Amino acid sequence: MAERQPHTKTPATDRELQAARERFVSLWGQMGSSWGIPRTMAEVHALLFIVGRPMNTDELMAGLGISRGNASMTLRSLTEWGIVSRTRQRGDRKEYFEAEQDVWKLFRTILRERKKREVDPLLEALHSCRDAVRPKEGRKIGPEAGEAEEMVARIDQMLEFMHMIEAISRRFIGPDGEGLETAARLLGRAS
Repeated sequence: MAERQPHTKTPATDRELQAARERFVSLWGQMGSSWGIPRTMAEVHALLFIVGRPMNTDELMAGLGISRGNASMTLRSLTEWGIVSRTRQRGDRKEYFEAEQDVWKLFRTILRERKKREVDPLLEALHSCRDAVRPKEGRKIGPEAGEAEEMVARIDQMLEFMHMIEAISRRFIGPDGEGLETAARLLGRAS
């Protein structure tokens, strides 16, 4: 009887690696678009993340088929978000960029930025809306007073909910970020 040879996986070819990299970039771009993030921004981040090494603007332009202006604006935005950082390579005058490789830190940073750009302005607007209809001293109470009180009560309910969500999110997206990883692991075990 012939001896069985253990099955060994052959390493992926350059073509297979390139196809997988392109698929990842495409998927990340689609996901980003559905989250309201510009597709190019998501794709540049995806390429930097999946390659796992610093790349310069020319490499990113060639890899994604984008213009220098688009690449520059996108890299500036990603750097401002804190998920891409600038770096230099010894002996090269070009500027290089690298993506955060720790996925927990990456998602905490993204959540923190989304909260700052979307939730915080919403909370401020809700407070302003409530304050605009809240009865003020010296104002005559008319027939609309009851309607205004009901509106203030509904807005207060919404604010209470939003503040509770904000408090929970602070535990998840804080600098140490232990809350997000812990919650994800606990929920993963519960299912």
